[in-house]
Amino acid sequence: MTNLEELVQEINRFEAIISEWDESQRCVAVGLKRAIEALHKAALTSLIKSLKQESMSALRHAVTDEVVYAVLLYHELVKPPKPPLVQRIQTALEEVRPGLKSHNGDIELVAIKPPDTVEIRLIGTCSSCLASTLTLSQGVEQAIKNHCPEISKVVAVNNNPTVYTTNSNLTTPFSPPITSTWVKVATIEQVSEFGVLAVQLAGNSLILHRQGATVTCYRNACAHLGYPLEGGKVENGIITCPSHGFQYKLETGECLTAPDISLQSYLVKIKGDKVFVKLQK
Repeated sequence: MTNLEELVQEINRFEAIISEWDESQRCVAVGLKRAIEALHKAALTSLIKSLKQESMSALRHAVTDEVVYAVLLYHELVKPPKPPLVQRIQTALEEVRPGLKSHNGDIELVAIKPPDTVEIRLIGTCSSCLASTLTLSQGVEQAIKNHCPEISKVVAVNNNPTVYTTNSNLTTPFSPPITSTWVKVATIEQVSEFGVLAVQLAGNSLILHRQGATVTCYRNACAHLGYPLEGGKVENGIITCPSHGFQYKLETGECLTAPDISLQSYLVKIKGDKVFVKLQK
């Protein structure tokens, strides 16, 4: 039996049998397995050292055998193959894409310029956002460098970027009318003075905070990359984003890390012990 898949299936079959044993029996089997593996790794290490000294071509030829390669990889005596650079860059972009999309933005790979530069384009609201420089340096650039250590420069390029604004006075017959409504979200007692209350409302994720009788409400998304804030530490009226450490004053929504950006706020009113938030439709 020399087929790698069959050998692996045989190992899995015995591991399944051992998993049904009691703990003391499993410990003996696992101890024996580790001792045999340590012996094999020591022998393989010595063999590789000898082959390196006598014939590197013979060693390279041996590693082309899938069974030999699988065993050496299992013992961490060879490095796993590295995916192509473009694939690793796309993996990095996929990591940051959800945060960008939460801000109606996106990102795309423009070009790879050897030996160490990648060009990307921020799309949608991210292309004109005040936090785009921080998004690039602390989010995108770090993600790419984590997956691609050979990359040292990440450059954002824009071709006639479109500026998105909610303050335009232009209207068209196709623009739906903007209306708003007050919606009850909680009671005063439910909103902590020393933390935040996260609520889901009509497709909106919000956080509420109370200082005395005053309640503030913000979108549950860091202004940096859009990650949720609800799990962040709250201390002295300041919440820290659990993902990248951006800090915000819960009284005003002001960002203390990057003063030019702030949390998206919602109007709040209190009737009796009920808290209402004004949502746009």
